[in-house]
Amino acid sequence: MKKYTENSITVDAVFKYPFMFSQDDVIAFAEATGDKNPMHLDDEYAKQTIFKRRILHGFLGGSVFSKVFGTIFPGEGTIYIKQNMSFFKPMYTDTQYTAVFTVLETIPEKYRALVKTEILNSDEVVITTGEALISHTSIY
Repeated sequence: MKKYTENSITVDAVFKYPFMFSQDDVIAFAEATGDKNPMHLDDEYAKQTIFKRRILHGFLGGSVFSKVFGTIFPGEGTIYIKQNMSFFKPMYTDTQYTAVFTVLETIPEKYRALVKTEILNSDEVVITTGEALISHTSIY
């Protein structure tokens, strides 16, 4: 995975990360969190809903933000201070998505950055959007 340098965390910097989740990921997330809503786990139940099939937990989808911040952009040493998220469309297993990170503001004296976080589907429709406040020593 590509690591970023201190010059990467500048206003208007954009990072894109393609990803997908499997049903095994959904099951593991349900076990870890205790959220065993049949909407995520039971085909027959999900067929009776407005989505007509199982959907991912919203926070499983949003967990990609934590993965990227902590391991890639800006990477190790990142402190996740705050995140808000709005969910517009469901996410499904074995479907390609792209997480998009856009630096909106830097606060160098506190080593912080405000970052727009989005998940887009393959048609570039926004599925999830929000903002994160992160801290990293490369923000100056």
